[in-house]
Formats: sequence, C-alpha cells, structure tokens
Amino acid sequence: MAKILKNKTTKNNLITILGLIVIYVAVMICNGAGLINNHIGGLLVPFCVYSTMAVSLNIIVGILGDLSLGHAGFMCIGAFSSAYFSKAMADALPMVPRFIIAVVIGALAAALFGFLIGIPVLRLHGDYLAIVTLAFGEIIKNIINALYIGHTESGSFMMTVDISKSSEIKDKMLNGPQGITGIPVSATFTSGFIILLLAVIVTLNLTNSRSGRAIMSIRDNRIASESLGINVTKYKMLAFTISAAIAGCAGALYAHNSTILQAKSERFGYNMSIMILVYVVLGGIGSTRGSIIAAVVLTLIPEVLRFIGNYRMLIYAVIMIAMMIINWNPKSRAFIEKHNPFKKKEKGVE
Repeated sequence: MAKILKNKTTKNNLITILGLIVIYVAVMICNGAGLINNHIGGLLVPFCVYSTMAVSLNIIVGILGDLSLGHAGFMCIGAFSSAYFSKAMADALPMVPRFIIAVVIGALAAALFGFLIGIPVLRLHGDYLAIVTLAFGEIIKNIINALYIGHTESGSFMMTVDISKSSEIKDKMLNGPQGITGIPVSATFTSGFIILLLAVIVTLNLTNSRSGRAIMSIRDNRIASESLGINVTKYKMLAFTISAAIAGCAGALYAHNSTILQAKSERFGYNMSIMILVYVVLGGIGSTRGSIIAAVVLTLIPEVLRFIGNYRMLIYAVIMIAMMIINWNPKSRAFIEKHNPFKKKEKGVE
C-alpha cells in the first residue's frame, strides 16, 4: 500500500476519487439537515450531468488532443434512446432496473454512433475535425426534431419524417419537435454521482493504461507515434467511442430528470458543445478534477447571481474571463504554485 501511495499519479487519482466521495457525503448530510434549499437541490442532478459531460469531452480534448464541437450530439442520442426505452417499459419494469438498463442503452447507442462517425472523420484532425463534429451534432438534433415514432390504430409500428403522415400515429413515442413526453423521472443525485464516479474511474484508468499512453503519444507527436508502429486510427477510435459512451450516460441522466425531453438548440445544439468545451478549458485541459470543478462552478454561478437580474450574465462573463486569465497566465500560475501549501508540505517531507 505504501509503495502504491508513493506513485504520484496513483495518489492524485485517489485524491480525486476520495474527494468526490467526501463531497457526496457532505451534500447528503447537508440535504438531510435541511441546509440545502429546493433551488440548489434541483441543481444537484445537472451538476452531475455537466460534470460527466466535461469528463467525457476531456478524453478527446485533453488526452487525445483533438477538438470536438459536436459532443452535445452524443448526449442527445443517449438522452432520447434511454428516454424512449423508459417510456416504453414504464409499466413493465421497476424503476431502478429500468433506469439502469436505460443508462446502458444510452451509453451503447452513443458509443455506436461515435464509432460509426469516427470511421470516416477520425483521419481528420484539428480544425477539420472540429467542423465535421460540429456538423454532426447539428444533424443529430435536426433529425430527432423531424422524426415521428409510434404505433398506429392497428398497433403496427410506424416511423416517419413526413409531418402529413404523422397524424396516422395515434400512440406517439417521439413527436417531432415536441419530443418525448411522459418520461418516468428516475434520476437522483445518488444515481448521478454513481454515473459521474464511474466516468471518472474509467477515464483515470484509461489515462494510466497502455492504450491511454498510446493515445497521449498521438497527442504529443502523431508522426513519431506512427513511426513506432502505433495504430493511430485505432486508438483515436477507442478514445472517441469511450468519450461518446460517457456522454450518452450523461444524456440518459439528463433525460430522466424531467418528464419532457425536447431536442432544443440550447440543450443539444452547438452552444451546449461549446459550453462543455469551456468547462474543460477552464478546468485545465487534461485535468479530470479541474473539468469537474469548472463544470460545477460555472453551472452554479448564474443561479447564485439571479438576484442581480439583467446584469447576471454580464457578471458571469466577467468571472469566466477572470478564471481564464488566472488559470492560464504564467505569472498567476507561478504564484499559485509558490503558495501551494500541499507542495510545501511535500518538500518538507522529502
């Protein structure tokens, strides 16, 4: 055990995991004592959703070193596939197993699309990959908004994009722009925390595995990696698929936090993808812990500033700019490193 703790990477990973557990326990205690009001309590599941999304995107941006602007598309796929299953099985399965299966379906559906999209586009990189993934996210959203799925009066299954034929569907499961209604609300802070914790464990294990080191070598020098015999396409596909699967889990959690799910631009469009990217950048590219902290802080700030009214988003933008400057300015980072009490303690021990 002592040898394991001497490993700096293992120690940092344990700090991240144990820190999440401590925060979860503290939140549950405060919630049980009535110290958390209903407004903040309603944000606990979204905290988990956006943190999980940030962790998933960090695999592509931080570990792989590519830029994806369509990550909300995978979240959308996971959300609608899991919501469709839950609504169809609402009376057939108990809540807990139904929710677990729905999350797995959301992850598998998103991973499948991540794999299929990855086949033609992952030979691209940089700006070209960003543009293609941005287009993919918008295509997914628009396709879902055009779909009508359900059963006719005779009980036969019907799926169409023709709005004139949608009137033939009497029992609509997916109703075009109106989305899916009547979803059983199954998401809780505990289920959200478990999904986030599993996402963090998968990401940290991937980073420290042989495959993770191969992925990071591609990030550092693609040509050198190819010359050493590393299959660049294979490992990029692996990172993209795992990232999409985690985003699908986040989408499933998001879908089960409300009875209505619609593919709106503000939730599944490019603005959401860019917002998730902001979490990753502000938290520190490649830092799983930082991505989670940035996601929680930037989700909480607009709600805390609601008393300001119309100036809320202005203050929010100023705070984001300040965080970016502090996080990436060399002088501010040197100041933080110099006055880091944990670093001093480590030097003292040595």
